[in-house]
Amino acid sequence: MADDVTSRRLVVPSADGTLAFLFVKPADVPVYVESGAADLGITGTDVLRESQADVLEPLALGFGACRMVVASPREVPFPSLPSGVTPRVATKYPRLTRSFFADAGLGVEVITVAGSVEVAPLLGLAHWIVDLVDTGRTLRENGLVERVNILDVAAVVVVNRASQKLRLEEHQRLLQALHDATTAGSP
Repeated sequence: MADDVTSRRLVVPSADGTLAFLFVKPADVPVYVESGAADLGITGTDVLRESQADVLEPLALGFGACRMVVASPREVPFPSLPSGVTPRVATKYPRLTRSFFADAGLGVEVITVAGSVEVAPLLGLAHWIVDLVDTGRTLRENGLVERVNILDVAAVVVVNRASQKLRLEEHQRLLQALHDATTAGSP
């Protein structure tokens, strides 16, 4: 049994053998589900919206809630910079960032980074950032303030469209079990 906890296996059968669990990075979940390599997956709405995967989203799981925001040092102006300077925005979410600023009619240069987005303004890489925030502690500890909320984020189940049609009853049972498990103990 200790082997199960420390195993590096990426595909693991359920105890009854009716399911197989695939362990992948959250950003890959929409890819595996959309392609049909997996029937269902769990990921965040941030990842799902960034990927634009053509999947169904039948169930919000009620955990992992946070928000995607624009943030900057307090002294850096927002939503525009003086003298017509084009703002540089660091983010892990380039598509969503471009879309947000385009919809707002603001021209920006998007700089894609893979981690620790909050350091970009401190090092002069960017004026603003777009990142996920839960409590805001990391922003505050790095001298940043929230400017605007872009997207509310939480964990969701995603389903392959073809699989949903072919295995509807099985999916409905599984989705109901997931719903029941995530709402157990809720008021």
